[in-house]
Amino acid sequence: MWIDVALNPAEIALLPGRALADTTCVVFDVLRATSSMVTALAHGATAIHPVSTIEEALALHQKLPGAVLAGERHGERIDGFALGNSPFEYREEVRGRTLVTTTTNGTVALRSCAHAGRVLVGALLNLGALGAEIRRHAPERLLLVCAGTFEEFALEDAFAAALLLQGFEGAELSDAARALLALPGAYDSPLNALRSARNGRVLESKGRGAEVEWCAQCSLYPVVGEMQEGCVAALAP
Repeated sequence: MWIDVALNPAEIALLPGRALADTTCVVFDVLRATSSMVTALAHGATAIHPVSTIEEALALHQKLPGAVLAGERHGERIDGFALGNSPFEYREEVRGRTLVTTTTNGTVALRSCAHAGRVLVGALLNLGALGAEIRRHAPERLLLVCAGTFEEFALEDAFAAALLLQGFEGAELSDAARALLALPGAYDSPLNALRSARNGRVLESKGRGAEVEWCAQCSLYPVVGEMQEGCVAALAP
């Protein structure tokens, strides 16, 4: 297996032009989009439609009037949307529901990988299940996609990707992937890594430290979300 990493939004912007038919992409937006998606799937959401823009979300909602509109801009719930981007909002009232969601970086990263062989939703919350799913299917190529923050690298996404990477000893690694292996050793816990990240500090400054703590839990849920034809659903156990 060959493993590479897309570390920032500039690299993600190039993904639609890359040949990814033989590649499994794992998208991380740990604070908070993919953590919220994993939480939603673990609590019974049946489908999540990630889209890049608010306009796309509103248009898709017209076609799926029973769906729940969710998402954020600048970390805050979008006016008129039922849910924002806190994982705590995805533990109640999502069972059996379809979600349409747009976020600043995470949903853009997912859509940028739509033409890949497989697209999986990654977070610390489902790290163990992700690793098991990838080992079960043993793709020829694995691309870890770190969604970032606005146009910048995000520490928390790279940290989660690095922890996943540690489970694939013997794989061939790009230089970027090899560099990631040193990252977990810089922190004594996932929570401290997330608290050190820019997004973690911003959330804590807004009184949302509990969300950071939630997203820092490793392998809480045995659930893997896969995006097919623009829709994320939980894989059968």
